[in-house]
Amino acid sequence: MSISNTQLIISIVIAVVLAGILAFLFWKQRKQAKLGGINMEKPDNASATRMLKLQAYERLILLADRISIPNLVGRSNQPGLSVRDMQSLLTQTLRQEFDHNITQQIYVSPEAWEAVRNLREQNLLIINQVASFLPAEATGQDLNKSLLELIMQNPKVSLHNVVADALAFEAKKVMD
Repeated sequence: MSISNTQLIISIVIAVVLAGILAFLFWKQRKQAKLGGINMEKPDNASATRMLKLQAYERLILLADRISIPNLVGRSNQPGLSVRDMQSLLTQTLRQEFDHNITQQIYVSPEAWEAVRNLREQNLLIINQVASFLPAEATGQDLNKSLLELIMQNPKVSLHNVVADALAFEAKKVMD
């Protein structure tokens, strides 16, 4: 079963809008950094703080990879599930991964955390939209196949790479 052109266009438009918002936020942050608008005061234990921040960025990059749709599908693939059961399993797995790393937000910039949240929301939206377009008698395998086809045919639909690059950029700023 495949996704219709209208459904595909809707998903692409949503992804492009989210990517545009994310790109704007990071452009704005870079501009502020170049103008000296970001003033980070260094505490006495700057080295320990720097390590905590770097570890947080590392964990969030790993999180972004783990909640990417291809990786979610690969880890959650269970033959014999209905489309609704697979949808539930994928969204539950995604939420658990996110919740497990929620404390990392205290170590990273608000923009970085917002990027991770946007990735989570976008992936939940894609999973739920694709599942809603499949017939009730579809299987979990049909959902997984449709999700992977969508990502393969339209790599820009996923914010995964944009978020990972933005997190890596911020981590490099912490190292400087």
